Amino acid sequence: MSRDASAVEEFTVDELAARAQMTVRNVRAYAGRGLIAAPRLEGRTGYYTLEHLQRLQLIRQLVDRGYTLAAVEKAVSGAPSAAAGHALDLISVLDLPNDDAGAAEVLTRDGLAALAGVERNDALIDSMQEFGLVEWVDGDRDVVRLLEPVVVRTGAAAVAIGLAPETVIALFPILKSRLREIADAFVSEVSAEIIQPFVDAGLPEDEWPRILQTIESLLPIASQVTLGIFRSQFREAIDTEVGQQLSALSEATQKASDKR
Repeated sequence: MSRDASAVEEFTVDELAARAQMTVRNVRAYAGRGLIAAPRLEGRTGYYTLEHLQRLQLIRQLVDRGYTLAAVEKAVSGAPSAAAGHALDLISVLDLPNDDAGAAEVLTRDGLAALAGVERNDALIDSMQEFGLVEWVDGDRDVVRLLEPVVVRTGAAAVAIGLAPETVIALFPILKSRLREIADAFVSEVSAEIIQPFVDAGLPEDEWPRILQTIESLLPIASQVTLGIFRSQFREAIDTEVGQQLSALSEATQKASDKR
């Protein structure tokens, strides 16, 4: 087929599948479920556009994130065609690495133990793996990848100052659970006050840049607020503990004095 140079770029189903990093079979399956619009037909050949590609990329991103196909179908069905591109922009914002997060690191078991100044303990590594902090590299039981290097290195520093490794690992799910409650509360308010009015207005095209910028700005703001509050509460907890210890020491000293 000869294509006009000024026409919208179009792809055959094979080209579309390759660009979306899917199989042709999956593309046809998603089309059959109505997740992408029908192509423009010329004879027996269908031609797809960038909007089809963005919709497929969004579907793949959602599936890769663990959403069921039924949930994906509910999320994208009936959504404006242009929304797929904006949704991909939002996912890109959420996937941006934290400035201080660092890339995944690879260490030997001995190297990981050396971070905390303890003997190598595979059981502890297995516990860390269960929490998604590390993973064995390609089945090699001598090399681990730090999936959350900042968390692992900070935990190792806590062990190095005297806390038991088991204690530090046991604190992780507690911290994760409490912080998830904070995150859920924060997201709920943002959704109610910023996102829902945008949705109710019909996802106006000219508002998408503002929404994306708002979400991107909220990530560091929420992190800084949470850290600031934690530091304040941590100081208060230390003050309380020190006061209790001094009180107990005073009582013990007084009792010892009374016995004389």
